[in-house]
Amino acid sequence: MSTSKDTGPAVRFRVVVVDDDFHVARLHTRIVESVEGFGVVATAGTAAQAAAAIEAERPDLVLADIYLPDGSGLDLIAGRDVDAIVLSAAVATAAVRKALQRGAFGYLIKPFADDDLTELLRAYGRYRNLVDSQAELDQEAVDRARRVLHGAGARDGASRRSPTETAVLGALAEAGAALSAPMVADRVGVSRATAQRYLSALAHQGHLVVELRYGSTGRPEHRYRTAGRT
Repeated sequence: MSTSKDTGPAVRFRVVVVDDDFHVARLHTRIVESVEGFGVVATAGTAAQAAAAIEAERPDLVLADIYLPDGSGLDLIAGRDVDAIVLSAAVATAAVRKALQRGAFGYLIKPFADDDLTELLRAYGRYRNLVDSQAELDQEAVDRARRVLHGAGARDGASRRSPTETAVLGALAEAGAALSAPMVADRVGVSRATAQRYLSALAHQGHLVVELRYGSTGRPEHRYRTAGRT
């Protein structure tokens, strides 16, 4: 088992990678750490090592293979208070059903393209942005979170992004901090109403995190930041 404590200030989602093939684990680690907001805190080659890493690191997400030298990755994720994605060569229907029954958020069949895992991680990040931004969820929020998690139209939406939407996201990324609608409007060169409309839509889709700030008047102000920023 290997660990990496220095994940950097921008890491929001801490990941444990579980695979008995060292080279595969290293490849998955590289993919995870290429996604903004994600960092690998430990890798493990056995179920025992993985269980110890989960206990020690308390990660947000585990990327687990099924076939491990001393057990099953499905038994590893069952009953543990951690989100999981299964990355496996197992193609049997029973394996897929069991993975989903035991709480896996996704299932990728090896070998898969790097982009497949990247998109799944980004969908997970948007899902967490939505559910973590409020203490209670109504049915609309639950349904929206489920759609976001399963990546409905994520790639197509990104390819159809308007210039203004791209500029809003760019302004927030460049700022590296939470900004209000008026601040974004000034940076992008649009009206406050337009900035607010785009910010609300992006937050609704899980691309932005919403924070409440209280000014000198005591009235709350919505501020927005990109995923992965703290």
